[in-house]
Amino acid sequence: MNQLIRITTVPIQYELKVNNARLEYSRAKAELEISRNDGGLSIKSRPVKLNLDATEARNSVVPTTARSVAQTAQAGKEAAYSATAQLVQEGKLLLKADIGQDVIGQIMQQRTAPATGEFQLGFTPSAPVDINYEAADLTINYEMDKLNFDLKVANGNFEFIPGNIEMSITQHPDVVIEYVGGPLYVPPSADPNYEPIDVRA
Repeated sequence: MNQLIRITTVPIQYELKVNNARLEYSRAKAELEISRNDGGLSIKSRPVKLNLDATEARNSVVPTTARSVAQTAQAGKEAAYSATAQLVQEGKLLLKADIGQDVIGQIMQQRTAPATGEFQLGFTPSAPVDINYEAADLTINYEMDKLNFDLKVANGNFEFIPGNIEMSITQHPDVVIEYVGGPLYVPPSADPNYEPIDVRA
């Protein structure tokens, strides 16, 4: 009897790619930056300054409104004090008057008496002018140019790259079943090469 089925086994196939571990070094570049600061010459001059303050001198001749009001108020106050003292003195005379004494005449004589005392000769303006003097000033400032150097040196970098294994499957495992016999007839007597089986033996 001939073999009707052939079974073939297909094995797996794969490829391995091995990457070794390595250490990489990258070298950095040095950089130099140069900057310049410009200097210069500066001269500062201040001329002579003369300050004249004539406020008090002007007020002694023609006082301002505020000064005039203050002076008038002070004069009124002094006049009130003087009148009060005079009335008190005259009241005392009236209290001590005797019969037949001419007290009214004495009071009138005192009121009309000529002024006595020392009179001073004054000059206007009575206050001096305030003079303030500031001397001249000269300042010279010179600054040279400046060069700035900035050197940047970076260290190299080391990088460790670990190894790895890559596996790629090129052929998957398989089982191939093939029928290698001839055609099957149903019923078997339909086969042109059919031979009946002898069962008499």
